[in-house]
Amino acid sequence: MVSWKSLDSVEKLEEIIALSSDPAIDGVAIFKHSTRCSISSISLKRFETDYTANPKVPIYFLDLLRYRPISNLVATTFDVEHESPQLLIIKNGKCILHESHMEIRADMLNVKSA
Repeated sequence: MVSWKSLDSVEKLEEIIALSSDPAIDGVAIFKHSTRCSISSISLKRFETDYTANPKVPIYFLDLLRYRPISNLVATTFDVEHESPQLLIIKNGKCILHESHMEIRADMLNVKSA
């Protein structure tokens, strides 16, 4: 079972950026999801089915329809094109890996600190 943390404010995004520099973790994941998109729902279900907990990679969930300004801020902060669904891995304040749609895989959380 995924222990989602909600990404629902600018403060949470700042928390992610700060946490991403903690040497005790391998990265911070952000899963951007659209509740109106069937592909996003399929990708989320597949991700949750294949997910194995990795305590070194906290994972945040962003409902991009409900929090569209935060989703836009994620795109500009990490210099990635907005897509939905999308999974980003953040380390040291930078996006080190991102995929979208059916390219999202739970094993993307198996990152190692550089």
